[in-house]
Amino acid sequence: MTSASSKQTVADIGELGVIDRAVRGHVQPDTTLLGPGDDAAIVRAADSRVVASTDVLVEGVHFRLDWSTAEQVGRKAIAQNAADIAAMGAHSTAFLVGLCCPSSTPVEVVDGLVKGMWAAASELGAGIVGGDVVRSDNVVISVTALGDLRGQEPVTRSGAQVGDVVALAGRVGWSGAGLAVLSRGFRAPAAVVLAHREPEPPYAAALAAAAAGATAMTDVSDGLLADAGHLAAASGVGIELRRRPLTPPQRLVDVGNALGVDPWTWVLTGGEDHAFLATFPAGTALPEGWEAIGTVHAGAGAQVDDKRWTEADGPTGWQAFGK
Repeated sequence: MTSASSKQTVADIGELGVIDRAVRGHVQPDTTLLGPGDDAAIVRAADSRVVASTDVLVEGVHFRLDWSTAEQVGRKAIAQNAADIAAMGAHSTAFLVGLCCPSSTPVEVVDGLVKGMWAAASELGAGIVGGDVVRSDNVVISVTALGDLRGQEPVTRSGAQVGDVVALAGRVGWSGAGLAVLSRGFRAPAAVVLAHREPEPPYAAALAAAAAGATAMTDVSDGLLADAGHLAAASGVGIELRRRPLTPPQRLVDVGNALGVDPWTWVLTGGEDHAFLATFPAGTALPEGWEAIGTVHAGAGAQVDDKRWTEADGPTGWQAFGK
């Protein structure tokens, strides 16, 4: 039997009702000095520097509510922002959330988004300290993440040096494979589909890399080749990745065989895994969770086993305005 509350829409409860449901019953961490309810929040910044990042998720472009639950979308929205913070060597402290949605949006969808966001933020020891709610034609979620360096220097994309080792923490290709499965109308294998619905960035590995002296780092959101290229361009160097340590796992091989797709395409160009790619001085003992996958050399761009990935091989990664 369907309850009356499950039939409610955001038009029924109004903006203040949506906000109340988003904050009621949730405990803020110690870093939140003033949470939701005023004109702006106040977050402790003991380091005197604040790391900040913003991402926008648009329904039909970045997520589909017939493919993922609202709770999974909420978790994903926080994870992809927190990954950017961790890639700088910082700890997430607070999130600001903007929600745009039609008046007809069911309240249970909003509740699901909120539940997922709070769960993901709480696991990081962070809070959701404010945001905004407005009406729009479709669901759009904007998240701004704030982070604390805790006295450490930030790890940027621009510090890679010739001779550095390139290393990877986390898995790549799984989210791309999950997207391919969903796009074909399937819902299994579950592990692959879940990787797309709920990415799990290895935050601890990123922080360990910063502590171990990583010279440059980025999260892998657009695809391994694309993000290696971004890091190479920022540092003014070339990056060569090796295929052997990147060999697709059997699960991706099986999915590729079923869909008629070369799994290397997902491993090298699939986005939204939110693994971490970093460079370390030669001879550095890599922290737990990191594996050497290449080297930094004089030159430009990113390539695989001394072979440039071209358009004939497929796209290099996600393009926001790609056709």
